[in-house]
Amino acid sequence: MSPAGLAAAFTILALIVLGIGAGFAAAGAWMVLPFAGLEVLLLGGAFVLYARHAADYEKVELESGRLTVEVVDGGRSARYEFDGPRVQVEAGRVVLRGAREELEIGRYLGAEARLEFAAELEKKLIRGRIT
Repeated sequence: MSPAGLAAAFTILALIVLGIGAGFAAAGAWMVLPFAGLEVLLLGGAFVLYARHAADYEKVELESGRLTVEVVDGGRSARYEFDGPRVQVEAGRVVLRGAREELEIGRYLGAEARLEFAAELEKKLIRGRIT
């Protein structure tokens, strides 16, 4: 779900919860309203946590023997470069091992898709070593 779609869903939920709380408060059960407010506050916190990571991604490019990985996680951005022919790929967790660094990628993929990605990346890296 996009952040805008989630914001709309959150707004509708918040209005419903606060409306029900206000109805109970008007009927004399005023203690319902603080709990409704607490529920809306917690939903808002969950929305903020989700929205911070909704645009996370990993971008992998192999060009001219250089493997470049751009990682965006929670608003932080990092760029890693590896020498393609020297990179080793560990398939269970897709871990790239270079001369000086190690990077795990494919965190947003399911187990089967991660294995397929590792196999395809390994194949392209090997093809780059041969040519």
